[in-house]
This record gives sequence, structure tokens and C-alpha cells, in this order.
Amino acid sequence: MSGFAYRVAEGKAERLDIAAAMEATGELIWIHLTSNDEQAQSWLGETAGLPDYVVDVLTTTESRPRCDALGEGAFLNLRGRSNEEMTASDPLASVRIYAVAGRVFSVTRRTLTAVDDVVKSVEGGTIADPGDLIAEFASAITEELDPEVGQLGDELDDCEADLDADKVFELRRKVTKVRSTAIGYRRFVQPQRAALEKLAALPCDWLHDDDRLHLNSAADRAARMAEELEAIRERSALMHEALTDLRAEQIDSRSLLISIVALIFLPLTFLTGLYGMNIEGLPFAKEPWAFDVIGGICIAITVGIIGYFSAKRWFG
Repeated sequence: MSGFAYRVAEGKAERLDIAAAMEATGELIWIHLTSNDEQAQSWLGETAGLPDYVVDVLTTTESRPRCDALGEGAFLNLRGRSNEEMTASDPLASVRIYAVAGRVFSVTRRTLTAVDDVVKSVEGGTIADPGDLIAEFASAITEELDPEVGQLGDELDDCEADLDADKVFELRRKVTKVRSTAIGYRRFVQPQRAALEKLAALPCDWLHDDDRLHLNSAADRAARMAEELEAIRERSALMHEALTDLRAEQIDSRSLLISIVALIFLPLTFLTGLYGMNIEGLPFAKEPWAFDVIGGICIAITVGIIGYFSAKRWFG
């Protein structure tokens, strides 16, 4: 089991061993575990003395953003960026937080980049109580996700500006990737907004007015990101349809060209095939000028068919 702990007292932060943190006192004791194995479950239940239902929500394998009041405390599950390789269906790492007055337990299974920002804030002396810590988590996570969502929109803008029939396959790959990422993000950002709003409304004594303001601000940013991700998803679908139409038009244009070429050569093939038969009785077969006449007729037929198609705008 790995992790770290901090003690905040009289405006000063002190890093402690996890074992020592259980005996420490102060305005805030933060214990962070970076594992969900059986050892962590055992420590949370036996050493930390947390109820079984709290241990279960802190160490569950599958989770979505949520918030629940648990006795005198609250449980909050958030999702944020990770520097580890994530799947398209699960692109964000989770952090599970259980807070009571003066004490916060947090657990991550994968590396959450926002944890480093929260640690810097704790060491910088800007975190004084559990409410500040959770609000900092919410703010750090949403601030990191915001440019990611903006980047998805910029990539889609580039695809729309570069729309061309000759780049259909390349653009479809990019659009599909953007759409898949947007769907994966929105799956967690939308409920994250609801979780933050619910936490801000809980009647917890350790949540102060400024903490609730920060939580509501993070919830508003999550709501805006969810709306942007939904717009990206819809724009990606429209872009995909436009690329499909371009591809269909390209195929139709090439099919028309092939048909025109076939129509041009059809009478020529008939004429040359007819005079290519090795039988007696073909008109002018013995004349020395017959080849020139047949060639001239073929050229005249070709020019006539091309002129007709041009007049009918079949080439446009």
C-alpha cells in the first residue's frame, strides 16, 4: 500500500507517514492512498476504523462521479486527467474522497494529475480545512479538463476548415477520434456537475460559504464543458455525414466518368470488331483507303459523343 498524509495546523502544513497521521490532530488531516488492493481495504477498515460501506465506496473498481451524505461526513467521487494511458471508453481517472470534520481520506487507482496541484496548495498554506481541500480538488480537476475540451473543439474546427473530398479518409479518422473522446469525457463530466452541486447543498458544518461558492463555480464549469462536449458530439455527427456525402459524390462523379468513357468506346468497339472479323464481304475491305475512312469515322463518333455530353453538362 502506498500513499502520503498531511497535517494542517495553525496555517502550516506538515507531511506525515500514513501511520503517524492516524494519531495526529489539527484543523485538517489528509490521508491519500494510491491503491485499491486488499491491503488498502484492510487498512481503511481496521486501522482507520471506517465503516464497511465507506470502505466499499472508497475502493470500488467501477465508479462514476457521485456524491452521498454518509453519517456526519460526505463521499465524493470525481474524475480527472491522468498521465497514464487510458481507454477511449474510460478516459478519466477517478478519485474517491470521504470527508468528515477535520479529516479527509482520498483514494486513487490510477495517477490523477490534479493531486499534484492539490498537494502544492496544501504545502503553500492555502488549504485550512476539509472544505478547502475538496473545493481545491474540484477546481483543479475542472481547470485541467477545460483546455482538453477546448482542444477537441479546435481539432473539429480544423477538420471543418480542411473539408475536402480528397481527404475524406484522413478527416473521418480525425472526426471519429474527436467524437469518441468527447463521448467518453461527457460520460463523466455531466454527472460530475450534479455531484458537485449536491455536495455544495449538503448541510455539513465543515463546509463553509466560500467552499460552497468554489464548488458551485466548479459545477458551473463542468456544466459548460458538458454543453461543449454535447455540441462537439453533434458537430462530429454532422461532419461525418458531410464526409459521407462528399465520398458518395466523389464515387458518383467517377462512376459517371467511367460510364461516359464506356459509352464513347461502345460504338467504336462495335465498328472495329465488325471490321476485324476474318470473313469475306465486308464493304471496302480491299480498298487501300478503307483504314483511313474507318479511323476518321471513329474520330468523328468520339468527337460527336463528347460534344453531346458537354452540351448536356454531364461532365459538370
